[in-house]
Amino acid sequence: MGFGESEMTDSLSLSFAADEMALRAALGQVREYLANSGFPECFLGSVELVLAEAVNNVIEHAYADRPEGQIDLHLEKRDAVVVITIEDEGVQMPGGRAPEGRQHDLDVEVEDLPEGGFGWFLIRSLTDRLDFSRIGSRNRLCIHMRADRAVS
Repeated sequence: MGFGESEMTDSLSLSFAADEMALRAALGQVREYLANSGFPECFLGSVELVLAEAVNNVIEHAYADRPEGQIDLHLEKRDAVVVITIEDEGVQMPGGRAPEGRQHDLDVEVEDLPEGGFGWFLIRSLTDRLDFSRIGSRNRLCIHMRADRAVS
């Protein structure tokens, strides 16, 4: 697992293996970077949750048949906005776009609760802008999050 912090003070770039342990380490570095940049704790939690959901989707779906995959993560601070770019060389998202995500009815019996499907709804509800593109053999998910929008 190789992590490399960029030389610019307003951005952070990481490259790591597409596995859960590497993701955990990357999330720790992102949290530390944003905390040292003065972002509020509630925003750190939102960023961590969005990144965990998005990158887990890459690990579980884009690289489902390729355990040797790499993930490139770039964060750029623009005042109170953090722009996060996640790139991989895995399978393209179905339909060539990020799923809309939908809120599930949770007012049902426990055995009728859906097992999954909450991730994209959560990602979209915590972000201000979300763009997906396929450039050659690479997927690129670009996420914009405003710190002043974070829920405390």
